[in-house]
Amino acid sequence: MAAAAAPGALSTLRAGRARLAAACCARLGPGWRLPGSLRGPRVAPAMWARGWAPAAGGSAPRRGYSSDVKTEDELRVRYLEEENRGIVVLGINRAYAKNSFSKNLVKMLSKAVDALKSDKKVRTIIVRSEVPGVFCAGADLKERVKMNPSEVGPFVSKIRAVINEIGGTQRLPRAIGVSLAKELIFSARVLDGQEAKAVGLISHVLEQNPEGDAAYRKALDLAREFLPQGPVAMRVAKLAINQGMEVDLVTGLAIEEACYAQTIPTKDRLEGLLAFKEKRSPRYKGE
Repeated sequence: MAAAAAPGALSTLRAGRARLAAACCARLGPGWRLPGSLRGPRVAPAMWARGWAPAAGGSAPRRGYSSDVKTEDELRVRYLEEENRGIVVLGINRAYAKNSFSKNLVKMLSKAVDALKSDKKVRTIIVRSEVPGVFCAGADLKERVKMNPSEVGPFVSKIRAVINEIGGTQRLPRAIGVSLAKELIFSARVLDGQEAKAVGLISHVLEQNPEGDAAYRKALDLAREFLPQGPVAMRVAKLAINQGMEVDLVTGLAIEEACYAQTIPTKDRLEGLLAFKEKRSPRYKGE
């Protein structure tokens, strides 16, 4: 079975220990300015995808992995081409440590995200596991036990900063409610894909395919749906959603209005209107 999750669910991989794929909103690029104190990040979509082999009787293949993976191979960055141009895949590849966050992996993720922030050609990021049966086990506790106490705080802060850059994360109670969040966190319960979907934690549950990458394929399909949309409109829409979740309805509507105002002087807006008039697909440039 494989899963692809709803936005804002990454924290549950640690807190609820759900075995799932979290599809999250990314915050990429410099800040978009809003009137007064209403400020927020420029945003673009990102998804987390993973697949795992089903229980006994399943057909998904398992590959052998060595513990000798070179550190430079722990994160693989792929820029897709042709009809998938604009999609970047970040593949986590620490099989021997269940893709847990080591200092090296966090450093590589941070470096990759920093590079993607300034790349205007990047439209969507897919973060996936390249290890069958696991997405991410959280922090690398074997490495952490060897750290000096003075190293632990900065390391945890670095993990949090990286996740916030590519996760746009909301805490588990915001995603599924306070009562259920407490139940999962206090019990450290493991959810399968169907259970995670039932509580609203993820949006898709899929039958695993022979290649073992059903969740990634679903994430790729979703990313392809995003590509034709206007980059400016998507950024401000995600800004409105992320900022609006934190405030009351009246303030949220003001944020929405301020975000829309940013699209009015853009070439993309005019191109969208012209394309509608000419009954053709728009050619957005993010301008």
